[in-house]
Amino acid sequence: MIDFTFAHRKEGFDNHINLSIRGYNDLLDDVVNFSRCFVENETNVVDIGCSTGKITERLINYNKDFCNGAYYIGIEIADGFSDVLDNRKKEINEKYPATHVEFIKDNVKFYKFTNCSLITSIFTLQFMSKKDRQQSIKNIYNGLNEGGAFIFSEKIDCKSSRIHDMMVFNYYDFKRKKFSADDILDKERMLRHMLKPNTWDEIKTMILSSGFQSIQIFWQNHIFIGVIAIK
Repeated sequence: MIDFTFAHRKEGFDNHINLSIRGYNDLLDDVVNFSRCFVENETNVVDIGCSTGKITERLINYNKDFCNGAYYIGIEIADGFSDVLDNRKKEINEKYPATHVEFIKDNVKFYKFTNCSLITSIFTLQFMSKKDRQQSIKNIYNGLNEGGAFIFSEKIDCKSSRIHDMMVFNYYDFKRKKFSADDILDKERMLRHMLKPNTWDEIKTMILSSGFQSIQIFWQNHIFIGVIAIK
């Protein structure tokens, strides 16, 4: 299977994403800041597509002063992150010995969400088969406790083809400051069969039909959005 995760980029995965998406660090800061409103002791905090485990560690550090009894779980399907996640777990166990953390290799569509106060997904659902997304969001909703949140980010398609072209080319102009044209094209070709975005209206429909009533975009840059949905 082709490694579409870019786990082995020479600049490092986290660095690669930061260079690829303008304002990515601001998005992560917002996700971590919002977590304080939802993380509770004796509940599960799950990061879908946790990649290097960076967000999980940040969530632990940010909430440790008032909530050291939550259970943090990262789910990742790609083999390319196995070693870095093993190292991340060791580091977390040394820094926060009282905190329970676990990284699981699994496909999110098979994962059973239970007793969750917070579930995060940073640019992950867009890589799932479209036929599985609605049910996966429903599973997330069912696994959240009342008042819990699903905080996620996605790449989107625009409804207007003209606006979509404008957004995409503006995005490519940004990426060309960081990467070569060949690198950008190779990445697009590699992701073509895997990355299948929805429009915002399609995402909103899936979220609302799964049971969520409160939903809000809190971050957007080019064709990338950050969303919070509360049960």
